Amino acid sequence: MMEVKAIIRPNKLATLRSVLLEIPGFPGMTVSKVEGCSAPTKINKVTIKDELTDYSAKVRIEIICNDDIAEILMEKIVGVCQTGLIGDGVVWSTEVSKAYFISKTS
Repeated sequence: MMEVKAIIRPNKLATLRSVLLEIPGFPGMTVSKVEGCSAPTKINKVTIKDELTDYSAKVRIEIICNDDIAEILMEKIVGVCQTGLIGDGVVWSTEVSKAYFISKTS
């Protein structure tokens, strides 16, 4: 199993959700509001105000999935969320040794 995580712009969430729901085997996702800043070398900070207001609202997505769809999910996230501007976000995956989905069984 894999865990796919992404930090994206909030305005991309609705479109991304629609695209991910179309993927066969999509297991669902957890969404959290987060704040972040870019690397200091990527943005030219001119004033102290620039330094103090560097944080911007983002959305963090976490998906536990089978190995066979992890790469597909990552490609879809990048494709939907990429604007070409600094601050688009990041997506990564990590191996999960064990996970249980908690659900009611009949």
